[in-house]
Amino acid sequence: MKLRSPDHAALIDLVTHRPVTARDVQRSFGVETATRRWLIAGVLPLWLGAGLADWHRHRRTHIEDTAGARESAIHALMMTEAGAPVVLGLFCEVNPGVLAACAGALGVHSATAYWDVSYAEERRKVTPAEQHIHSLLEVVPLMATGFLATMYWDQARDLVTGGAKADFGIRLKRRDPLSRRTRIALLGAMGLFGALPYAEEMWRCLRARPTLKAQPPAEVPPTSTLAIPADPATVG
Repeated sequence: MKLRSPDHAALIDLVTHRPVTARDVQRSFGVETATRRWLIAGVLPLWLGAGLADWHRHRRTHIEDTAGARESAIHALMMTEAGAPVVLGLFCEVNPGVLAACAGALGVHSATAYWDVSYAEERRKVTPAEQHIHSLLEVVPLMATGFLATMYWDQARDLVTGGAKADFGIRLKRRDPLSRRTRIALLGAMGLFGALPYAEEMWRCLRARPTLKAQPPAEVPPTSTLAIPADPATVG
């Protein structure tokens, strides 16, 4: 069965389903605007809020005296991996190249998040609350990538199917639906609630131990909630 394009399907639904009201038309043709607003006013604040809560948990567990600057550097790497697609979506034409970059950054971010937890849990206590915050920090970039692909479904289709129309060039937007003030506000929020707290964390870690080398694991695992107990039948 050949799937109709979303705009074609929306028109067919409006024509074949009676009666059609003004609200039906408004809902069908306002999806892109509503999705963009949700990305800006919902998904981005959720990501920044979760990142700020994660920074607070690191501070409460004294990251500077346990995992050290190595873990803080991993956090900075993950922020870069998650922030790069945001900047691409704000300033560049969304085409197969941008969507591929977003998907690639999402995969690398997931791998880095695994590295982060595997390093941290042997050196400081990763509480259940922090584990749930980590879950949110992994899901939100997936949400954002999915919404972006839905808004630009034709570019996502070209990315999947390839073909002569697939454009992988990275270029600035020709027509930007966001105002300059909105973009400045978004970048300012990312700097204030994202980059600044983690810069403070890195400064605190380097002040305590001026090295990026991995710290030795604790003699007693501090994160018992993530440890799998040994099977008594195999002991001895």
